[in-house]
Amino acid sequence: MVVLHLFGGYEGRLYATPSEAVMIQLKINGVARSFDGDPQMPLLWYLRDALGLTGTKFGCGIGVCGSCVVHQNGAAVRACMTPMQSAAGAEVVTIEGLGAGEPGGLHSVQKAWIAARVPQCGYCQVGQIMQAAALLKSTPRPTDAQIDQGMEGNICRCGTYQRIRAAIKAAAGEAV
Repeated sequence: MVVLHLFGGYEGRLYATPSEAVMIQLKINGVARSFDGDPQMPLLWYLRDALGLTGTKFGCGIGVCGSCVVHQNGAAVRACMTPMQSAAGAEVVTIEGLGAGEPGGLHSVQKAWIAARVPQCGYCQVGQIMQAAALLKSTPRPTDAQIDQGMEGNICRCGTYQRIRAAIKAAAGEAV
């Protein structure tokens, strides 16, 4: 049994005892995966610790900063607050899989982020990009108000919000 004691993170077991284990099937970035651990373990720790997909960041651990955003069945979710049991049967996409199949391996939002030089420290950017991609999937040509609403709760401590908005508009095909 492996016990995780992570700063501010999951303090449960990655692998449950045989009587507690629940087999969960899901797809991560198009690859079928099986998880036989604690069903309450946050998806974030499975991605980072079990699969080594460290692009998804740990920020607050309570779902308010947005650093851990991934897509579950196409919707943006906070991986730090998503228990493994709720990911059963789901298709999860992380930043590592976002641009899969795209020319150059980058999603249009990632390309726009680079062109607009959005990141400063960069820590929140994965969550910002994942949230923006989900926003554009549901609202292909968002207004400023829709961008504000769609990105609400994704915190950028460096204050690059104007560049984030410009990148979202560029990814939507709008002149900025």
